[in-house]
Amino acid sequence: MKAKIRGTEIYFDVEGAGLVAEGNTLREKPVAFAIHGGPGSDHTGLRTGFSPLSDRMQIVYFDHRGSGRSARGDKSKYTLDENVEDMEALRRHLGLGPIVSIGTSYGGMVGMAHAARYPDSVSHLVLVVTAAHSGFIERSRQIARERGTPEQLALCDDLYAGRIDAPAKLRHFHHHMGPLYAVRYDAGASAARLERAVHSPEPLNAAFAPGGFMHTIDLRPLLAKIKAPTLIIAGRHDWICAPEFSEEIHRLIPGSTLRIFEESSHSVRVDEPERLRREILDFVG
Repeated sequence: MKAKIRGTEIYFDVEGAGLVAEGNTLREKPVAFAIHGGPGSDHTGLRTGFSPLSDRMQIVYFDHRGSGRSARGDKSKYTLDENVEDMEALRRHLGLGPIVSIGTSYGGMVGMAHAARYPDSVSHLVLVVTAAHSGFIERSRQIARERGTPEQLALCDDLYAGRIDAPAKLRHFHHHMGPLYAVRYDAGASAARLERAVHSPEPLNAAFAPGGFMHTIDLRPLLAKIKAPTLIIAGRHDWICAPEFSEEIHRLIPGSTLRIFEESSHSVRVDEPERLRREILDFVG
């Protein structure tokens, strides 16, 4: 399905019924927006980890503009601000009240900015393996030098130099960086997920290439404006959004809750999926 909003078309899909039978009545389940990372990825990688949540929540998956199955367009609008406004426009398009906002990696940045800008639109905020400012870039370079193979270090350099400029190169990046992203890396399962995904290098490079917005992003001044109860989840072995960035977010969002997954890297939904879902469900209630 596609929503025509803000001069573009945003692809979205819905998993789980909105109403559940309870005796003689129908109870409305909370609606959760699953916000994918990247930029340049799509929502499909979230399904494996989040699909079981649809028993308790109705999940809306969507692809950011220029990514996945959403429309391409003006590359100057491949920015976090546009993603935030698209997300809010989609919520209104669907006629929804306050949502559970679940943002992973870059999706967590979108989720933070959206919750700060539209505090009445979010009932609960879940931030999974993310960061609030550009400092994660240099830290990820350091971790890649410490833990990575020569090929992985070269791919990390390619990411920040803007050399991943074709879908096949982006697929190659994720395939070979997989052991850094997941403690429980499974090459076969990873390859299947990568084949299902639509890889979009243009939004990736708008963010990470020299001059890209990720090099100057700083959401920290906004975090005190977040009013929704917030759960922050970090992976102890995360190479690209190291846990100290989640600890910093926890200090800056009043009343937030932090959970560090000791057996996980960046792909918590691969490394500790059952605990991830349990923490989210317990938090949302």
